[in-house]
Amino acid sequence: MIARVTTRTAKTVVGSVGTVDTLFLELPKPVALDCGRELYPVRVAYETYGMLSPNRDNVILVCHALSGDAHAAGFSTMPAAEGTRDGFRAEERDGEQRRGLGWWDGMIGPGKAFDTDRFFVVSSNLLGGCRGTTGPSSTNPATGKPYGTDFPVVTVSDMVRVQRALLNELGVPRVFAVAGGSLGGMQALEWAVRYPEQVDTIIPIASTHALHPQGIAWNAIARNAITADPDWQDGHYYGTGRSPTAGMGVARMVGHITYLSAPSVKDKFGRRLQSADDIRYLLTEPEFEVESYLRHQADAFVKRFDANTYLYTSRALSYFDLARQYGRGTLTHAVRNVVARSLLIAFSSDWLYPPSGSEELADALRAAGKDVDLHVIDAPYGHDCFLLEEARQTPMIQAFLARDGRGT
Repeated sequence: MIARVTTRTAKTVVGSVGTVDTLFLELPKPVALDCGRELYPVRVAYETYGMLSPNRDNVILVCHALSGDAHAAGFSTMPAAEGTRDGFRAEERDGEQRRGLGWWDGMIGPGKAFDTDRFFVVSSNLLGGCRGTTGPSSTNPATGKPYGTDFPVVTVSDMVRVQRALLNELGVPRVFAVAGGSLGGMQALEWAVRYPEQVDTIIPIASTHALHPQGIAWNAIARNAITADPDWQDGHYYGTGRSPTAGMGVARMVGHITYLSAPSVKDKFGRRLQSADDIRYLLTEPEFEVESYLRHQADAFVKRFDANTYLYTSRALSYFDLARQYGRGTLTHAVRNVVARSLLIAFSSDWLYPPSGSEELADALRAAGKDVDLHVIDAPYGHDCFLLEEARQTPMIQAFLARDGRGT
């Protein structure tokens, strides 16, 4: 089966790929997972932007981070409240009228980093997701009820297997580039190692070959906040009228603050009080602007994201380790078969995915004789820079993609 592919082009402006429908595809075969189980059926939610070339050789796969989805660019036909552009300074970037924008709209479109006048861009929701792709909230065919925690534990490798299966159904045997930030960058690295002959270039941004122990710890705290909520009900809360919104809200607060830097939080909020000239001697209500901001982030997030998906995705992110999986503990050995050219972009203030991780990966790729460029951008916003510093990333990406002549 060849799925429908569409052409969308417009001016190089915000939302320049226009209004976009999310498409759905049922994979024809079971997916074998790292945990030893097979999963079937598997539905994948995806979107496409631009035109597929006659030779089917201009495909760029963009991969989303933990809380993203398939809607990467343009205006969604879904209700605006369900958009994913709710992070740091989102209101300042987009305004209320732009809440339906894709999470990487500034990077995808005519004349942008991933130029849809030249490239056919594909974005899909991850395996285990809650935004259209099969995950723990999907129906378990064995019971007729949502999987809950009966859903198999998945890895980044499993997520990439599903992406490969999706592209097979789209009639795409090879991709020109795989790009993404954070967890999306891990998927790009997995593509280069798992399918070395099927990807020409990779662009991992604010990402790493293995999450640092402090990042693993923060993920564990967030997951424990969810599972400690009595309304989690061992993951089988669907249809009960109760869900772990309190625990999920705390998990979002923890996760979100790790995406920021101390200077950016100080600059935006300082120690300003939220709604009074002096402290009010209250325990449960926000006293400071930063407290109110985190509560707002939590309230918005629980309306659009499933708690079990958060558990599964953050676990996959923590498991990811190229050296352990492919190199018998040695990163240089893990990347020995990589064919793709690599562009690594890191940010000076990102303490969750620090530049040192990208430098270690670049050193390993060079030691293995691979073609790699590394750029560290001096920016103050922490890990969220990969979403905020689009203008500074764009010329780096355009120059990198142009090296084979297709990006010029």
